Amino acid sequence: MALGMTPACQTCERALLPDDATFICSFECTFCASCTEDIHKHVCPNCGGELVARPKRIKRS
Repeated sequence: MALGMTPACQTCERALLPDDATFICSFECTFCASCTEDIHKHVCPNCGGELVARPKRIKRS
């Protein structure tokens, strides 16, 4: 099952492009790098889990 690529940060609602630095928890809560590092300190505010870099999808030609 593929990850759902949430289009916006759940904190600041900034649009997240596929190549942006984006962070997720094991429940796929999604945050931009600024909110992850500055506000949440790499801890998901929803579940308390670790926020890690979201994998990037390979572009298919």
